Amino acid sequence: QVQLVESGGGLVQAGGSLRLSCAASGRTFSNYAMGWFRQAPGKEREFVGSINSSGTSVYAISVKGRFTMSRDNGKNTMYLQMTSLKPEDTAVYYCAGRSRDIVANTRSAYDYWGQGTQVTVSS
Repeated sequence: QVQLVESGGGLVQAGGSLRLSCAASGRTFSNYAMGWFRQAPGKEREFVGSINSSGTSVYAISVKGRFTMSRDNGKNTMYLQMTSLKPEDTAVYYCAGRSRDIVANTRSAYDYWGQGTQVTVSS
């Protein structure tokens, strides 16, 4: 059974930083792309970033330059380093895994999802 478990969320002041982790089990994702999405209250789940097995990443315009994705394939774990956080970054953050090693920015491209971790940025 494939499981993706996010951790590292919490409450932070605007301008602060957080690092989210996504630990995978039940499947080795080292050869596949993974992604981060987020969903704010009353809004659709939106793309944050995606990274392939070699570390090439793409980001949503709203987070580019502030968020950085990385992965440790040996640990089957992906990370999202978030800096210069803004109140509008407040959301539940979800990690997702693909069955292809191509970055993607649509929800339908991902086959596996975690349960999410809450990130709250206070002003």
